[in-house]
Amino acid sequence: MHVLLLKEPRDGDSGPDPYIKELASHGHKATLIPVLSFKFVSLNTLSDKLFQPDKHGGLIFTSPRAVEAAKMCLEAEERREEWNNSIKEKWNAKSIYVVGKATAALVRNLGLNPLGEDTGTAEVLSRLILEREDTNILPLFFPCGSIKREVLPTALRENGVPLETLTVYQTAEHPDLEKNLKNFFKEQGTPASVAFFSPSGVKFCLEVVRRLSGDQLTQIKFAAIGPTTEEAMTAEGLCVSCAAQKPTAEHLAAAIAKALQHFPRCECFK
Repeated sequence: MHVLLLKEPRDGDSGPDPYIKELASHGHKATLIPVLSFKFVSLNTLSDKLFQPDKHGGLIFTSPRAVEAAKMCLEAEERREEWNNSIKEKWNAKSIYVVGKATAALVRNLGLNPLGEDTGTAEVLSRLILEREDTNILPLFFPCGSIKREVLPTALRENGVPLETLTVYQTAEHPDLEKNLKNFFKEQGTPASVAFFSPSGVKFCLEVVRRLSGDQLTQIKFAAIGPTTEEAMTAEGLCVSCAAQKPTAEHLAAAIAKALQHFPRCECFK
């Protein structure tokens, strides 16, 4: 069966996307359509912060894009040399918090040692941070996107853990999104399953998917990468057939494969 993945390709992966690969192992053909476009901002300020570890109590990365912004600050040879010779070890003496395996892998590529890759959500990560940190530390530094959720900053501030945020990328709808969706439905027909990977994906894609699916909408098994995305889907009246237990390719593919073994129409659309 055909599965539509509404996500960006994994950065730096020369092989097949892991979600496509995992779904293929379950006998399903998957197509990936990028939903978002990104513009990096404030990189000079980010660079200054990254090269002043003594002013912060640790780092927080909750998205691959934030790590990508950090990587861009290390592109100059002299900066990379300074990072490798001294700066990264100063950061590694502190806590480097992350959400998700993809973000953790990119953080390791910077030479940093991540904590929390199995947390899965900002809510769970915030609890881990509160267990480990106290109110006397220097501010944790959190480079983030323009449409980040406020769950983590709110939890830390309400508990007195100092935090400094910096917007390092802005998120917008991918300019070719509607065209790519129309081409997919024209060539492949209505997919058996559609997977969303973020609340932004729900916001930008859902109405187009509804329109293109027509009266076949209730036959689609809608999948969510995690609870935050599932909440956004439910809030829009979608019947969520499955959600990944953890935000990994293996868990999402297993959930979709299980959902596709059952074929009753979903009647819970508003």
